[in-house]
Amino acid sequence: MRRREFLAGFASAAVLPLAVRAQQTATPVVGFLSASSLDSLREPIVAFREALATFGYVEGSNVVIEYRTADNLYNRLPQLAADLVRRKVKVIVSLGGSPALLAAKAATTTIPIVFAFGAIR
Repeated sequence: MRRREFLAGFASAAVLPLAVRAQQTATPVVGFLSASSLDSLREPIVAFREALATFGYVEGSNVVIEYRTADNLYNRLPQLAADLVRRKVKVIVSLGGSPALLAAKAATTTIPIVFAFGAIR
Protein backbone atom coordinates (compact mmCIF):
# COMPACT_ATOMS: atom_id res chain seq x y z
CA MET A 1 0.00 0.00 0.00
CA ARG A 2 1.33 3.43 -0.87
CA ARG A 3 1.91 6.05 1.79
CA ARG A 4 -0.64 8.49 0.36
CA GLU A 5 -3.32 5.82 0.05
CA PHE A 6 -2.67 4.68 3.59
CA LEU A 7 -2.80 8.20 4.98
CA ALA A 8 -5.95 8.98 3.02
CA GLY A 9 -7.63 6.05 4.74
CA PHE A 10 -6.13 7.11 8.03
CA ALA A 11 -7.45 10.65 7.54
CA SER A 12 -10.90 9.39 6.62
CA ALA A 13 -11.02 7.48 9.89
CA ALA A 14 -9.99 10.64 11.72
CA VAL A 15 -12.58 12.75 9.90
CA LEU A 16 -15.47 10.38 10.58
CA PRO A 17 -16.05 11.63 14.14
CA LEU A 18 -15.89 15.20 12.82
CA ALA A 19 -18.45 14.48 10.12
CA VAL A 20 -20.79 12.85 12.61
CA ARG A 21 -20.68 16.02 14.69
CA ALA A 22 -20.97 18.36 11.70
CA GLN A 23 -23.97 20.12 13.23
CA GLN A 24 -21.69 21.90 15.68
CA THR A 25 -20.75 25.45 14.70
CA ALA A 26 -17.36 25.58 16.44
CA THR A 27 -14.26 24.67 14.47
CA PRO A 28 -13.36 21.06 15.28
CA VAL A 29 -10.02 20.41 16.93
CA VAL A 30 -8.01 17.28 16.10
CA GLY A 31 -5.36 16.15 18.57
CA PHE A 32 -2.24 14.66 16.99
CA LEU A 33 -0.10 12.59 19.38
CA SER A 34 3.21 10.91 18.61
CA ALA A 35 6.20 9.62 20.52
CA SER A 36 8.46 10.81 17.69
CA SER A 37 9.78 14.29 17.04
CA LEU A 38 7.84 16.75 14.92
CA ASP A 39 10.75 16.94 12.45
CA SER A 40 10.63 13.19 11.84
CA LEU A 41 6.91 13.41 11.04
CA ARG A 42 7.06 16.08 8.33
CA GLU A 43 6.11 13.81 5.43
CA PRO A 44 3.31 11.95 7.25
CA ILE A 45 1.87 15.25 8.51
CA VAL A 46 1.89 16.77 5.01
CA ALA A 47 0.16 13.66 3.66
CA PHE A 48 -2.33 13.72 6.55
CA ARG A 49 -3.19 17.37 5.85
CA GLU A 50 -3.61 16.60 2.14
CA ALA A 51 -5.88 13.67 2.93
CA LEU A 52 -7.98 15.79 5.29
CA ALA A 53 -8.27 18.39 2.53
CA THR A 54 -9.77 15.79 0.19
CA PHE A 55 -12.62 15.56 2.70
CA GLY A 56 -12.99 19.33 2.85
CA TYR A 57 -11.02 19.92 6.05
CA VAL A 58 -8.28 22.52 5.73
CA GLU A 59 -6.04 23.20 8.70
CA GLY A 60 -6.39 26.79 9.84
CA SER A 61 -9.61 27.23 7.88
CA ASN A 62 -12.26 24.83 9.16
CA VAL A 63 -10.23 22.47 11.36
CA VAL A 64 -7.52 23.00 13.96
CA ILE A 65 -4.83 20.40 14.57
CA GLU A 66 -3.11 20.42 17.95
CA TYR A 67 0.26 18.69 17.65
CA ARG A 68 1.83 17.00 20.67
CA THR A 69 5.08 15.11 20.18
CA ALA A 70 7.28 13.54 22.83
CA ASP A 71 10.61 13.75 20.96
CA ASN A 72 11.21 10.07 21.79
CA LEU A 73 10.82 10.75 25.53
CA TYR A 74 8.06 8.26 26.21
CA ASN A 75 7.54 9.39 29.79
CA ARG A 76 6.14 12.67 28.39
CA LEU A 77 3.28 10.95 26.54
CA PRO A 78 0.77 10.74 29.43
CA GLN A 79 1.10 14.49 30.07
CA LEU A 80 0.77 15.28 26.35
CA ALA A 81 -2.30 13.06 25.99
CA ALA A 82 -3.89 14.62 29.08
CA ASP A 83 -3.27 18.05 27.58
CA LEU A 84 -5.19 17.06 24.44
CA VAL A 85 -8.06 15.80 26.59
CA ARG A 86 -8.12 19.11 28.51
CA ARG A 87 -8.16 20.89 25.15
CA LYS A 88 -11.38 18.94 24.41
CA VAL A 89 -10.29 17.69 21.02
CA LYS A 90 -12.90 15.84 18.95
CA VAL A 91 -10.55 13.01 18.01
CA ILE A 92 -7.00 11.97 18.86
CA VAL A 93 -4.81 10.78 16.01
CA SER A 94 -1.96 8.60 17.26
CA LEU A 95 0.93 7.86 14.96
CA GLY A 96 4.11 5.96 15.57
CA GLY A 97 3.41 2.96 17.73
CA SER A 98 1.84 1.71 20.89
CA PRO A 99 3.36 4.11 23.49
CA ALA A 100 1.38 7.08 22.14
CA LEU A 101 -1.73 4.98 21.64
CA LEU A 102 -1.59 3.61 25.18
CA ALA A 103 -1.10 7.11 26.60
CA ALA A 104 -4.14 8.36 24.68
CA LYS A 105 -6.20 5.37 25.77
CA ALA A 106 -5.26 5.95 29.41
CA ALA A 107 -6.15 9.65 29.15
CA THR A 108 -9.71 9.28 27.86
CA THR A 109 -12.59 6.88 27.50
CA THR A 110 -14.82 9.31 25.60
CA ILE A 111 -12.71 10.83 22.82
CA PRO A 112 -12.32 8.64 19.72
CA ILE A 113 -8.73 7.54 19.03
CA VAL A 114 -7.52 6.81 15.51
CA PHE A 115 -4.15 5.11 15.18
CA ALA A 116 -1.82 3.52 12.69
CA PHE A 117 0.78 0.83 13.11
CA GLY A 118 3.41 -0.47 10.76
CA ALA A 119 5.78 0.96 8.24
CA ILE A 120 4.60 3.61 5.87
CA ARG A 121 6.32 3.54 2.48
